[in-house]
Amino acid sequence: MKITVREGDTLWYYSQLFDVPLQLVLDSNNNTRKSIEAGEELEIPGYIKKEINLDKGESLWSIATKRHLPLDSLFLLNGSRDADSINEKSTLFIPIKVSKSFIQSDKPYDFNTLNKDIRRLTAIYPFIRQETIGHSVLGKPIKELNVGNGPKKVHINAAMHANEWITASVIMTFLNDYLGALTHRKTIRGLTMAPFYDQVTLSIVPMVNPDGVDLSIHGADVEDARKVIELNHGSRDFSIWKANIRGIDLNDQFPAMWEEERKEGESDPGPRDYGGEKPLSEPEALALADLTKRKNFDRVIAIHTQGEVIYWGFNGQEPPETEYIVNEFSRVSGYDAERYVESYAGYKDWFEQEFHKPGFTLELGKGENPLPLTQFHEIYQKSLGIFLAHLYL
Repeated sequence: MKITVREGDTLWYYSQLFDVPLQLVLDSNNNTRKSIEAGEELEIPGYIKKEINLDKGESLWSIATKRHLPLDSLFLLNGSRDADSINEKSTLFIPIKVSKSFIQSDKPYDFNTLNKDIRRLTAIYPFIRQETIGHSVLGKPIKELNVGNGPKKVHINAAMHANEWITASVIMTFLNDYLGALTHRKTIRGLTMAPFYDQVTLSIVPMVNPDGVDLSIHGADVEDARKVIELNHGSRDFSIWKANIRGIDLNDQFPAMWEEERKEGESDPGPRDYGGEKPLSEPEALALADLTKRKNFDRVIAIHTQGEVIYWGFNGQEPPETEYIVNEFSRVSGYDAERYVESYAGYKDWFEQEFHKPGFTLELGKGENPLPLTQFHEIYQKSLGIFLAHLYL
């Protein structure tokens, strides 16, 4: 919500007026001066401005009382310090606190839905930082979202496999809840979120494989539909499709025993398990690898479905604290923890091999992919503890 700064007001005053942490106001406005001048536009995170009609007999005073709003916030939004000058108006602007999640969880979560949610989140919580880390085969931007200013850098990515698109809506729901709790000084499961903003920088890539996700949900409406249908063995049903649009499995693309995984996987492009002709040949996998090298994360989680299991460790190259972390993840979620599996060339494998830091693959839910949306609430509640532990550990 944008307001116009009045003569004599301070950033601290606006922080107190709307009950929003001062640091979030500063970061929402890229303000390093901690000062403002009259006439400047100022973003107040966590609010939207709504126009309402005044009923007969209503006044600024009665609206403030009925809606539990600070009277001066109404003066501010309506360009006056005089209540009597407003009570004859037919319309009034009021601040509305955004407190509920609006991320779509009742329909398949495609690329357009993700972008719509990112636009809305960044409008309401302008202290989010976003970056395009690369582009898919079809040129769709792959977005990274960052929250926080802390020295500890943790990362989560989702929807690397096309028919696991539910993971994108799960992590976006957590992001929405986290932003709301930070802004409005709320707790999540009894934990105060405010300290994490200064302690942790959270990086999220919610949809690594946007082309594949749209293919899995909408079918072959791409330009070269004939080719991708051939890769799908002639079928127009892409619900089981895991790969990117070229038929290459992005989680078999990382240079961590890639040759061994290549021998065990499919020999040609298709819906799943083909690792390509060489590691990091696909722009989506390369973008994620480049981001990881550049940001030097302290810990990463790759979200997949299904199995309610957390995979950790890779050929003994994970640090000792990985076991402690995964045990806490398991405790707060009820998920099983499994150290080594005969599967290689995944993002988590490469991260542990390359950086010798804790990495985890989180398999949400149970059943067959794509998991039904009727599982969303249960999946979110079980995984929420892991996302929180990712911040506090």
